[in-house]
Amino acid sequence: MPRKRTDDLKPQRRDPAATRRKLLTAARREFADSGLAGARVDEIAARAGVNKQLVYHYFGDKDALYLAVLEWVYEEIRAQERELNLEGLPPEQAIKKLIESSFDYLAAHPDFIVLLNDENRGGARHVRGSRKLEAMHSPLVSLVSTTLSQGVKAGIFRRGINPVHLYISIAGLSYFYFSNTPTLSAIFGKDLSSKAARQARRKHVVDLVMHSLRP
Repeated sequence: MPRKRTDDLKPQRRDPAATRRKLLTAARREFADSGLAGARVDEIAARAGVNKQLVYHYFGDKDALYLAVLEWVYEEIRAQERELNLEGLPPEQAIKKLIESSFDYLAAHPDFIVLLNDENRGGARHVRGSRKLEAMHSPLVSLVSTTLSQGVKAGIFRRGINPVHLYISIAGLSYFYFSNTPTLSAIFGKDLSSKAARQARRKHVVDLVMHSLRP
């Protein structure tokens, strides 16, 4: 009989980071499909291909895993925004890119809308309990505030624009469109999920916000 290699006899070492990523990916799908209330730890473990005890080992419980998923998707948005390098852009171009990035993220990640709707139905209790999310958003608000101030000095933006309200408006104009596409399509008799409709909406959102900033 052929001798077994020494490597074959060694137990495989667990990769905690890889296991955690698998669980987060599986949980993101399960929570988007079934919501927090309907999601099952057994199904998450099965999707990840690991023992369900590892869910409790790495995250503690289902609620903690749900919060970890929410923090992940928010960090995903912030990372995309950081890649834009808005600090080095002229004010008008920086805000335009921020609007486009917000729209494009929602277009590419419909699961974010489902997850956020579910969290809002629950009164945002997980988001309120997060130590990361407020810190995650503070640099963004500071960046928007600085960009607005630069635009005012350059004479291209009007005074008195609140950076938090501006960001909420940017996010809201896109979020409402994507979260209500089926009903809006039915009401107006148009397929608002089509590529052409999305491109038209994207341009409208950019134009609307940019016009609102002018003196």
